Formats: sequence, C-alpha cells, structure tokens
Amino acid sequence: MSEDALRVLSTKNATFINNFITNDVASHDQITHKDFISIYPSGERVGKAEYLKRWATGFNPERIVYYDHRDELISVFGPTALVRSSNKSIVVENGTETTRMTSYTDVYILEDGDWTCIQAQITLVAPAHYPPDALIVKKYVKGVAQP
Repeated sequence: MSEDALRVLSTKNATFINNFITNDVASHDQITHKDFISIYPSGERVGKAEYLKRWATGFNPERIVYYDHRDELISVFGPTALVRSSNKSIVVENGTETTRMTSYTDVYILEDGDWTCIQAQITLVAPAHYPPDALIVKKYVKGVAQP
C-alpha cells in the first residue's frame, strides 16, 4: 500500500468532511465520481445529482452544533480504496439536543491518476460501539474547526 495513496485519500476524506460543513457543492462535485451513489442509513439510494442538491443545505451550524470525524481507517486494494470513519454529531431540534454517531464507508476508485468517490454508505452506530474521543481527527463547533 502506497504511503502517497494513503496521504491523498486522507486528504480527500478531510475535503469530503469540510465540503459537508461548508455546503460546498462545487468542491464536492470534483471529488465524487460521475456515477456516484450514496446509501443513507435508511437504505435509500441516491444518485449524484440528488445527492449534490441535498448537499447544498445539508449542514446548518445552528442545528448541528457539534460535529467530528474520528477513527479513520483507509485500505487500498489496487485501484480501489475504502475510506472508513465515524462522525459524532449533536443536533438541536425544538430546543432538545440529540447525540448520535454514524460510521461511513466511502469507496474510491483510481482513474486517470485521480481518486474519486464512487459510493458513500452511512450507518448508525449504537452507543456501545462509539469509537472513543481519543480517535477524533477533527472537530467542529457550530461549523467552526477547533484546534
């Protein structure tokens, strides 16, 4: 496994998360494959056009008051890579805070020298399986990156 591939994929993952926090559709369009599909925790499958439409308003810092990504694990298998991580969020709705965690597996393929994400799948994580805070890669409070 190439250290360069791991570095590039970790950077792509950080960009993926930043694109969510900033609702950056243009940047996200660049790192997702033309045949991209997302599979949500409900099992709903969404193609790239609908996914990017939702991406434009997916993060609201007044509603998602805390967000982190943690426990990053990247595996490369030739021209295919799995980028796995978990996200903890605290969401405020109607004055009530709810904490939840999801894990995701993003599948990247290498074409023409560039890694693009062809599938993202998200699943809910039960509290007993939350990865510890010691594995936080980056965290955000009301959309602002924390040191």
